[in-house]
Amino acid sequence: MRIHRTAALLAVLALALTGCGAQVAPDRAAGRAADGHYPVTVENCGVPTTYRQAPRRVVTNDVGIADIMFALGLEDHMAGYVMPAYRGRIDAVAWKDAYGKVPWLSKKAITKEIALDARADLVFAGWNYGFGEDNNLTPASLKKLGIGSYVLTESCRNGTSGGSRGVMPPLEALYADLENLGKIFHVEDRAAALVKKYRAQVAEAAAKAPAPSRRPSVFLYDGGHDKPLTSGRYAGPHDIITKAGGDHVMKDLKDSWTTVGWETVVARDPDVIVVNDYGTPTGAQKKAFLKSYPPLANVSAVKNDRIYVMDYADLVESPRNPAAVSALARYLRGVRAGG
Repeated sequence: MRIHRTAALLAVLALALTGCGAQVAPDRAAGRAADGHYPVTVENCGVPTTYRQAPRRVVTNDVGIADIMFALGLEDHMAGYVMPAYRGRIDAVAWKDAYGKVPWLSKKAITKEIALDARADLVFAGWNYGFGEDNNLTPASLKKLGIGSYVLTESCRNGTSGGSRGVMPPLEALYADLENLGKIFHVEDRAAALVKKYRAQVAEAAAKAPAPSRRPSVFLYDGGHDKPLTSGRYAGPHDIITKAGGDHVMKDLKDSWTTVGWETVVARDPDVIVVNDYGTPTGAQKKAFLKSYPPLANVSAVKNDRIYVMDYADLVESPRNPAAVSALARYLRGVRAGG
């Protein structure tokens, strides 16, 4: 009986030291609590969540989300990442070694089984970036399994009809996630340094942008033949286009990634089309489609062959966004509005 009671007491103690699914050794938790940082509370998609220690076995979904963890130097806190084979270029990123160090758990969709097999204490994903009622993978369903969740801020649902997403400007969403994760993992200095660097990089590009009346209009094409998938004002491309010196033609859409009609694209007659390159069809194939699609023949971007291909990892919320602003800004400086 004494042995059973001791085991039960240890189990209760371990449970008390576990916050938001994070599982760490009691001595580690005690040491971190003693430094005065924990518990810490952050607001994620309007929901305050308290962490009693840093999660130790995080599973991420998609390239931009893994990038955020790696840019913060948090690979030692990860159990693995999930992303398709089109994960994007990794050779040029500062955190490329982390991709080789952390297990690549799946090239398919993230599931509860993957999280359980990895013994995850936190899943970092987003609505339509892994989380969804259709696959029964939600923060609520993970909570029932004792696994915590952090939702990508770009994907936060805003409470309007149709499940539209977005609660703040896209770059601010990136900065918010970096700052939140800095608090959760007690790496606030790293997060602050990245945010400062990214803000300066974006400001430098924005300072060279032309006056609003001279800005070329830009449409983001993600894919689709019958109806194009594009970016509204709350997805990464909106801020990338705007800060780079373009006029985002779909800025009135209060959503992140969404579909529109081709007639809307034709009516708004963009000077430039930015193509999101990932998977199949490739960026080159998407560009060929746009140039061959009869309804677009008289659209300025198609007529003047101003179709600029960018990598998926540059356009979804990720630490690559500021560099994407600089790259697009260089391209747009050679384009005259209405020309």
